[in-house]
Amino acid sequence: MDTLKLILTIIQLISSVVLIVIVSFQSGKDAGLGAALSGTSTTDTFYARNKSSSMSAKLARATKWVALTFIVLTLVLNLIG
Repeated sequence: MDTLKLILTIIQLISSVVLIVIVSFQSGKDAGLGAALSGTSTTDTFYARNKSSSMSAKLARATKWVALTFIVLTLVLNLIG
């Protein structure tokens, strides 16, 4: 049981470092509420139409999966600890 806990702790440590790196690479959402209030539309731009294949979309997807892994590992370590 101690070996399993050690392995899960190491994986959790690695996932936390990866999560920090991924979040650091992401850019802020500058448009936010200001664009909604001013009425500017970003749906007509080339970037908005191809957002799912952009680097920021890939980073957002990676953030979700690594965060989910981190949360699950935290819960599992709490249950077996």
